[in-house]
Amino acid sequence: MSLSWQPSCSLELIQLRAKLLHEIRAYFYVNNVMEVETPLLCQSVGTDPYLEYFTSRYSIPSQDYFLQSSPEFAMKRLLAASTGSIYQITKAFRNGDSGRYHNPEFTMLEWYRVGFDLQKLMDDVEHLLSPLLTAEHFLDKAERIAYVDVFKKYTGLNALQFDATEYQACAERLGFPEAAQLCVLDHELWLDFLFSHVVQQHLGLTRLCMVFDYPACLPSLARMKLGDTRVVERVELFIHGIEVGNGFFELTDVDEQMRRFDQDIMDRKNNGAAKIDKDERFLAALHSGLPDCSGIAIGIDRLLMIISQKSSIDEVLAFPIENA
Repeated sequence: MSLSWQPSCSLELIQLRAKLLHEIRAYFYVNNVMEVETPLLCQSVGTDPYLEYFTSRYSIPSQDYFLQSSPEFAMKRLLAASTGSIYQITKAFRNGDSGRYHNPEFTMLEWYRVGFDLQKLMDDVEHLLSPLLTAEHFLDKAERIAYVDVFKKYTGLNALQFDATEYQACAERLGFPEAAQLCVLDHELWLDFLFSHVVQQHLGLTRLCMVFDYPACLPSLARMKLGDTRVVERVELFIHGIEVGNGFFELTDVDEQMRRFDQDIMDRKNNGAAKIDKDERFLAALHSGLPDCSGIAIGIDRLLMIISQKSSIDEVLAFPIENA
C-alpha cells in the first residue's frame, strides 16, 4: 500500500502562512512587545470543565505531563517576573477537537499588554488585524458591541436575567426544541447554546466584530467589571461568524482565581471528566503579583482559513491530523 506523504495544502498556502507570521512578528517588534517561549509539556494544565487534555508519561521520574492547551499560565508567570508586554506564537493541543474549525494540534498567537485595559486591547487587535484582512474588504472600523446587546438583538432575551421558561420558549420559537433537555436549568449552558446557534452566525460578516463584557457566569480568567459585578471584562473576536479570539482584562485576585479553579474542578467531576489539579505555580505567581494587563489568544489556523477564503481548517494545514 502506498501512503500519501505530500502536504495536504498547497505551497501557496504554506507561503501565505509564513508571510502572515512575519507580519505578526513585525507588528509586535515595532510596538516593543517581546517574543517569548514557554513549555509545551508541563506538569499542570487548565481546569476548563469541557476540555480534554493530551497526556504523556515522563519516565524519570515516572510522572504524567500535559501537552498545553494554552500558554496562558506560563506566560503569566513571566509577566509576574516583570518581563513587560509579551507575545508568543506556539502550538497548542486539545484532545477530541476535530472538525471544520478544529484540529487537535493548532497554532495559537497569544499576547499580553501591561497597563492595557480591555478597550486598549481591542484597539491593539484592530491595529494588528485590519491590515491583514484588507483582501477581505474589511475596510470599515471594527464593530464593538456588548454581549447583552447582541444577545438581546438576536434572541430577544436578557442575558443577565435567567428565566428558564423564557429561554426555552425562545429556543422552541427559533427551531431548537432539544435545547431544554440539553441545558435544563444551567444559565451558562443556555447562553453558550443560544449564542453559538443563534447569534454567532451574524457576527463579523463585513468587518471585524468584538463582543465584550460577558455575563459573570462566563468568566474564564477575566476580572469582574468595576461597578457592575453582573459582567466580566472579557472579549471575543468574530470574523465571518467564526470565533477567532478570546481575551480578558486579566484577573489578578488569587483568591478569586482559586475559587474559580475549585468550581471548574467540581464541574469536571460532575461531568465525568478526568481529574485535574490546580496549577500551584501559576497561583504562586498570582500571589506574588501580576501586573494590570490585558491579553488575548487568536487561532492562527482559523485566521489563515479566513484570509485565504477556505472553508475548512484542514485546507490550510500542511499535515492535519489525518495526514500527520
